[in-house]
Amino acid sequence: MPTARRPNRGPSAAAENRAALIAAAREVFAGAGYNAPLSMVARAAGVGQGSLYRHFPDRISLALAVFEDAVADLEALAAEPGSTLADVLDLITEQTIASTAFIDMVSVPPMDPDPRLIQVRDRVAKLLAGALPEARRAGRVRDDLAPDDLVLAVGMLAGVLAKTPAADRRETAGRVWALLRRGLEA
Repeated sequence: MPTARRPNRGPSAAAENRAALIAAAREVFAGAGYNAPLSMVARAAGVGQGSLYRHFPDRISLALAVFEDAVADLEALAAEPGSTLADVLDLITEQTIASTAFIDMVSVPPMDPDPRLIQVRDRVAKLLAGALPEARRAGRVRDDLAPDDLVLAVGMLAGVLAKTPAADRRETAGRVWALLRRGLEA
């Protein structure tokens, strides 16, 4: 990734630096994953490490800023009249194809997770839970399917896609969902 170092313009550049850091992190996380070195993000944004940590004191703060739009897009879709569980899962799949880091962050491991990640995970689980009753009534999913099962399925998808070259992710996602749906559907 090329370094786009800019001269230090002081506090007047704070908003621009924050936006540059979020954009750079989105690209770095999409390409190198959630655990990519934060120094890579700072270089890609053209700012120093100090600027990165002034805006985002830790990796989770940066990731939350990067993926807030993704969660908001999911919530907006889920709130649309006529939106189905399949629609929400399709958008999650598209987001995962674009950046497996988002789902890595949302499918929080059970041991000592950061409460901020739990809040994001709960937001996603809530919108999946909201779409489940209609899917059950229509006979598209099992009656005992829980929102956590869907979060787990999406985490499984992300785990596979994270190890799949970007050019092959769409096809692989289709194959993964074909297998997972056998366990999810009624």
